[in-house]
Amino acid sequence: MIWWPTDVPTLSYGLITLRPLAEKDILDIYNSCQDPLIPKFTRVPIDYTMAHAEFFIREKTPQSFIEKSELAFAIDYGNGADKKFAGVISFHSINLPDYVAELGYWISADARGKGVGSTAARVLTNFGFESMGFRRIEAQVDPDNHTSKRLLSSIGYTLEGIQRKKSCRSDGGQIDMAMYSVIHDEWPGV
Repeated sequence: MIWWPTDVPTLSYGLITLRPLAEKDILDIYNSCQDPLIPKFTRVPIDYTMAHAEFFIREKTPQSFIEKSELAFAIDYGNGADKKFAGVISFHSINLPDYVAELGYWISADARGKGVGSTAARVLTNFGFESMGFRRIEAQVDPDNHTSKRLLSSIGYTLEGIQRKKSCRSDGGQIDMAMYSVIHDEWPGV
């Protein structure tokens, strides 16, 4: 059985902290999502507004946690007073009876290239296996998102194949998605 926390925990490793999303993150989320790469490779809308960020923090995230359909975290990078918001990471598309979750994330432009995404993904994957009890964790990636494909491969995820016409973009275009996964028995840990 999957263990579901009573509250979103705080997870730390080195300079990376995954913590519950909070009201204070609304402006950082809004500002980060103005970067055209985030909507290009995620389901974040192209015309991301402050209302989107407020809805995400105040309604979607708490409701998804209650429904056990998503476990979302803010990513912070740095030490003490120097900690900065660096993005969002979550388990979503959770299938509790099959012990499967999907990993999703986006990293703020100023935090990219510093190991933030790979460390955050490694920490959350480890938590999913060792604390929650998932047996398989998946990640779907736009085949053109070479950075995310490298990130997943570098931490132990395996490319299983390309799912044809898997995702619909905001412009109505249907795109393929690369399916990555890692199995608990194969996970090297943090």
